Amino acid sequence: MGRWILHVDMDAFYAAVEQLDHPELRGKPVIVAGLGPRGVVATASYEARAFGVHSAMPTAQARRLCPHGVFLPPRFERYEEMAEKVRAILRSYSPLVEPISLDEAFVDLTGTELLHGPPERVAQEIHERIPKETGLSCSVGLGPNKLMAKLASDAAKPGGLRIVRPEEVLDFLAPLPVEDLWGVGPKTAARLWEKGIHTVAELREVSLSLLQSWFGRKGGEFLWRLSRGLDDDPVVPTRPAKSLSHETTYPEDLFDPQEIKAEVRRLSLLVVDRLQAEGLLAQTVQIKVRFSDFTTVTRQTHLPEPTDHPLLIAEEAVGLLARVSIPEEQGVRLLGVGVAELSPARFRALPLFADDRLGQTIGEIRKKYGPQALDLAGSGQN
Repeated sequence: MGRWILHVDMDAFYAAVEQLDHPELRGKPVIVAGLGPRGVVATASYEARAFGVHSAMPTAQARRLCPHGVFLPPRFERYEEMAEKVRAILRSYSPLVEPISLDEAFVDLTGTELLHGPPERVAQEIHERIPKETGLSCSVGLGPNKLMAKLASDAAKPGGLRIVRPEEVLDFLAPLPVEDLWGVGPKTAARLWEKGIHTVAELREVSLSLLQSWFGRKGGEFLWRLSRGLDDDPVVPTRPAKSLSHETTYPEDLFDPQEIKAEVRRLSLLVVDRLQAEGLLAQTVQIKVRFSDFTTVTRQTHLPEPTDHPLLIAEEAVGLLARVSIPEEQGVRLLGVGVAELSPARFRALPLFADDRLGQTIGEIRKKYGPQALDLAGSGQN
């Protein structure tokens, strides 16, 4: 009996939850985004997408494209509540449910036929149950592995169901753009385009040895397997942490702006150490600042894509600090840095370029030689 993997992707999830909770927003362009000057769009409803708004776009640009849109800050606790309702439905069919993010999950249906019937019928049931029981639309893909299930759900969006049987894999993949392959990031796609490779069918024509000469042994093999729809990655049931954070209360209040900034960088690295130790990526960075009078201010930003890059997370945290107005007469009693919107690191795009590898290298050095190694707090960066 072959493998059967299901992928569920909730359609425009954050915006759909807002429209569910606020029926007056249905049919209107809803953009869930960071509302500050450096804010980024987390999710846009399909009405907003019609105006060119999409996730990871700067909020300022989204406002120019859709000035009449309804812009809302994210409510992650509410989204987690709805995501758990979806996961409960999925777990009623299999114990092997792997959330990838709040709005996506894999389900291993292999061997569940005696309990629930053919996987194709289960996929149809799940596709019908989720909207009925949550009021939210979903796209569902079913295939012989995670790669194909994910690509099938992408092809089904929005609101559809797509099944790719083992004998259909190569024909299904052939016309797809290489950038649609799961794990092929923008930089990898650009390198393939430079070599005249635009579709999966064209990628499949390239020999393994040539791909390895271009992308290294592991990277070349990864692309060779992707082009053939091969993926042995198991569905690992997890309940991902909602967030990770590290904070410090100081015995004496901090007044020096450079010292405060250095502390934010130090805390950022401690958070990244935990991210990398747990094999996670984060898409939201948060800071907490408590003044001498115990007034507490928090700021957060949504990143264009998940990351565990220490330089990027530290830079975002320092950028958030710049948005906190610290009264001259007040010192800083407590600082905290946190990350949220966590997802497994094994789903990152291929790190084929030096700047992508740098963050991993820093993490490996700090793991081997201790948290003080390559400490950004003392690096002299401003």
